[in-house]
Amino acid sequence: MLSRLTRLQALAVCAVPVVALLATAVFAPLPFSVAQPGLTADVLGENKGTQVITVSGAKTRETTGQLRMTTIEATSPDTRVSLPDVLDAWFGTDQAVMPRDSVYPTGDNLKEIEQYNEEQMRMSQEEATRAALGYLDLDGKDIEVDLKLADVGGPSAGLLFSLGIVDKLNGDDSGGDLTGGRIIAGTGTIDAKGRVGAVGGVPLKTQAARRDGATVFLVPEAECAQARTELPEGLRLIPVTTLEGTVDALVALEKDAGKVPSC
Repeated sequence: MLSRLTRLQALAVCAVPVVALLATAVFAPLPFSVAQPGLTADVLGENKGTQVITVSGAKTRETTGQLRMTTIEATSPDTRVSLPDVLDAWFGTDQAVMPRDSVYPTGDNLKEIEQYNEEQMRMSQEEATRAALGYLDLDGKDIEVDLKLADVGGPSAGLLFSLGIVDKLNGDDSGGDLTGGRIIAGTGTIDAKGRVGAVGGVPLKTQAARRDGATVFLVPEAECAQARTELPEGLRLIPVTTLEGTVDALVALEKDAGKVPSC
């Protein structure tokens, strides 16, 4: 014969699977990546001892100031991210929790992901070159641009590559530099027609930019609100949608023309 369990006995029996479920939830891997501010690199200068932008077939100019592309550093695709990791990053200002698919949009194999990111960077460099030469009305058949940036993948440096090419070849079109001698950072994809696209991790990139001395940050216009959420003190946001508009904004900033857009 089966006897009824007392209330305390029933609670004790039920507590075992509940505790087991909670333990599983706490330590189970979650589909997230934890990201933090990454490296920045001046596209007008060298990175790891190699010139980032090299132009042949046209005369280049000496530049001042810096144009720094920005990155985020995320946990590797095979890293187990658990609930404590997510909570710790969620409440920190120097980390962010991002869906794994937004950081690694293709493949589960580390080699496949690296190959994908390298291909995205290669395509970004080609588009950035075409956008810059098109903006300057220069023939890409006569001018060769070589872009090298070690250990960085993805397309989000496109805008800064284009600006670097324009600055090296033409500056502000009146003998000055696009930077005005400042340290300017930014992010954004670019296509061959010079249209700027949105990217991820903007709040972390603004932190990386300010950490490395930038006072101005170029952000895709659609991400202005996101960029303001954790904006470091002393960093000015300039929203951009096209290469031409970005150059115009930088020239206005350099000449203190009072027509610089802001978020």
